[in-house]
Amino acid sequence: MPAKKKAATEKAPPKKTAPTKAATEKAASKKAAAPKKAVASKKAVAKPESRTALVRRARRINRELAETYPYAHPELDFENPFQLLVATVMSAQTNDLRVNQTTPGLFAKYPTPEDLAAAVPEEVEELIRPTGFFRAKTRSIMGLAKALSEEFGGEVPGRLEDLVKLPGVGRKTAFVVLGNAFGRPGITVDTHFGRLVRRWKWTEETDPDKVEKAVGELFPKSDWTQLSHNVIFHGRRMCHARKPACGVCPIAPLCPAYGEGETDPEKAKKLLKYEKGGFPGQRLNPPQGYLDAGGIAAPPLGGATSG
Repeated sequence: MPAKKKAATEKAPPKKTAPTKAATEKAASKKAAAPKKAVASKKAVAKPESRTALVRRARRINRELAETYPYAHPELDFENPFQLLVATVMSAQTNDLRVNQTTPGLFAKYPTPEDLAAAVPEEVEELIRPTGFFRAKTRSIMGLAKALSEEFGGEVPGRLEDLVKLPGVGRKTAFVVLGNAFGRPGITVDTHFGRLVRRWKWTEETDPDKVEKAVGELFPKSDWTQLSHNVIFHGRRMCHARKPACGVCPIAPLCPAYGEGETDPEKAKKLLKYEKGGFPGQRLNPPQGYLDAGGIAAPPLGGATSG
């Protein structure tokens, strides 16, 4: 009997043991073929956007912004090219509303380039002190007033090459004046504009002149001035540098950077600046077209802060 039991034991197949974790992982790694991995990594790489697709997306973004801000306009108060030129130079390192609160007193005392050129610098400094950097700005606006008086008969020139020769006037300031005082198309590459067009992958350029050229090639020239207003309005109100309000953004489906900011609609609404749903802008005396489109003037004492 013991002998038979032994024989049966010898004939029985060897008992299988469960594979160890290390063995399972080793088998899995062998099973994963190299070509399959290559295909997976290839799928992960996003297909580059074609030039045609970029142009279409950029123009659609502009159309959406135009519907969102039908009253987008230069937010500096002005009645003539000279006032716009001076106000734009003064707007550096401050918000437009602060400039709008300051320029009425300046222009009441010095209404023409000749008047401003002959002013006492200390008196001008005191008038524009609220805008910050008032000494440097006084030198610039008095310098450009003198140049206008001596070289252009007291008139603001309507050519880019003439404007950029004036003290304190670069291409950005020149295009603000050309586009809004003379109706000549130009792209205004300020901080907001440059930041947003890079965020939207319209260009990777950081130099303002190169940004201007790259973006200008995506749009017909006739769109340039209004495009600038649309983008700057959006940058000041919704698409902030640190925390954009993605959850209420009208161009979210078109934006490669969607999700960088707050995506919850209720929380995003609280991030809106200047406007809670649309108004106000920064002008104390906005143009009639702005009012007709539903905009309202900024509060006289300034409830808005720079974006």
